[in-house]
Amino acid sequence: MNMGTLLKIALRSVLKNRLRTFLTMLGIIIGVASVIIMVSIGQGTQKNVESQISAMGTNLLTVFPGSGRFGGIRQSINKLSLDDAVAIGEQCNAVEWTSAEVRSTVQAIAGSNNCNTTVTGVSPAFFNIRSWTLAQGVCFTDRDVATSAKVVILGNTVAEELFGAVSPVGQRIRILNVPFRIIGVLAAKGTSAGPGGDQDDAIYGPVTTVLNRLVGSENGSSKRINTILASAKSPEQMGEAEAQIGALLRKRHNLHGAQSDDFTVMNQTEIINMATQTTSVFTLLLGSIAGVSLIVGGIGIMNIMLVSVTERTREIGIRLAIGARDRDILLQFVIEAVVISMLGGVVGIACGLSISLLLHYAFKMTTIVSPLMVIIAPLFSGMVGVFFGFYPARKAAAQNPIDALHYE
Repeated sequence: MNMGTLLKIALRSVLKNRLRTFLTMLGIIIGVASVIIMVSIGQGTQKNVESQISAMGTNLLTVFPGSGRFGGIRQSINKLSLDDAVAIGEQCNAVEWTSAEVRSTVQAIAGSNNCNTTVTGVSPAFFNIRSWTLAQGVCFTDRDVATSAKVVILGNTVAEELFGAVSPVGQRIRILNVPFRIIGVLAAKGTSAGPGGDQDDAIYGPVTTVLNRLVGSENGSSKRINTILASAKSPEQMGEAEAQIGALLRKRHNLHGAQSDDFTVMNQTEIINMATQTTSVFTLLLGSIAGVSLIVGGIGIMNIMLVSVTERTREIGIRLAIGARDRDILLQFVIEAVVISMLGGVVGIACGLSISLLLHYAFKMTTIVSPLMVIIAPLFSGMVGVFFGFYPARKAAAQNPIDALHYE
């Protein structure tokens, strides 16, 4: 019996009991649709994280405080200073821009309005590193940093909370009872990939002003900064810039020989790789959970095929009696299982694509449907049909013709 005839018989059998066939396919449909949806959500999340990290800056290098062991307990060590940031900008020739960062949570007051937010002291180069633009006003200058000028730039969220629709440029606010003049408002940027949430819920001022007038007056801290941002001159020089920064800080912090660093230099590529690994595991986990539905669907196919073999025992006996080989019976039932599973796979793909598009356009979720998944899904569902359909098919092919003909 040729393959074309076997396929026609399989299709005729599948279409004969349409409701049962649909219910059998339902597990495969749900499984394939779930895999496509979950993987598209995972890949969309990964793309979001990568784009947000890339938006953090161009050829970005970040210097964090390190840690050390004291009395058997590992503790954080912050020896980063404003002078370190200045030295990196002056002595590391692979670095184009550099800026210190010092942060504090404060309450900002403008007239009868107030809000809790974060004030961050930075250098003017910070905005070049982060590729941020102003919607209104101007940026502060190196002179403002040198003179600890009491000027600030507001994030979009803070500007709206304190001033509503009125332009805040030229007006004054108070931060920890220190008056500041507003010289600009940043363009809206949205949420960030890391901690901190809304990037627009922030105030930026000259690093010396924040360090001397706000952070110092708030807790009497020792003029240490939180981080140093640097931008390499090109992507190819990121490794060289990282090495130069590390060597310079070791020298400035009097670290010799086998002494461990009291700082950590992390480049943008490492941050992206870490985030990608995390989201890849997340995507794999989602896909694996959804893949369980395919196994459940395969078990449903095997169950229905076993019922079908029992119902068609006399038919099998007749086919064997008139010359059908065991292989023909085996192929007939395997093909039926594959047809059911692949039809379910096709419908599942349609459902998965539709729901992914719905999530993207109706709920504003970033979903990315991989063409590879669309190709693999029906093939995998076909393999499920072969795997779970083989046992019932083998059972049908092993029937004794005489016993099958006498089956009631």
